[in-house]
Amino acid sequence: MVSDEDLLRLSVRTGRHLLSAGERLATAESCTAGWIAKVLTDVPGSSDWFESGYVCYSDAAKQRDLGVAAATLRTQGAVSEPTVREMASGALERTGADLALSVSGIAGPTGAVSGKPVGTVWFALAHRRGQAVEVVARVKFFKGDRDAVRRKSVQFALQLVLALELPAAAR
Repeated sequence: MVSDEDLLRLSVRTGRHLLSAGERLATAESCTAGWIAKVLTDVPGSSDWFESGYVCYSDAAKQRDLGVAAATLRTQGAVSEPTVREMASGALERTGADLALSVSGIAGPTGAVSGKPVGTVWFALAHRRGQAVEVVARVKFFKGDRDAVRRKSVQFALQLVLALELPAAAR
């Protein structure tokens, strides 16, 4: 089980990672419902590296607040690589942050569809590199109840940020 203490330790590490690179992070969350933003802002001084967070649970919110295309949601679904890529890109564009992390999944106990069982969670990380934006996406299939899937999702999302090679901040 991923504990609150585990998530706090990861959040502290994530903050140090971002701060050392002089980069700011935005989040765009669906199935985690703001949990990533919550654990990041539990860290004192997080305003130095955390920009903002969106909780876009409904398809309408994903379209309205993050610019996810209606066609993407209609053809791919909310829990898909194209959707999380558009969520991350939309958060990056709207906030001016250096990185944007998005997550959309099926935490359960209901919501499974063909090819997407409970525990399916998609993640994307958009990173501004000069004028270019690089977006990476990953899918995970977590086991457990709703709380376990969401905790594991928060943990994996923070690990995704920590795995990103960031330049050292200019001094």
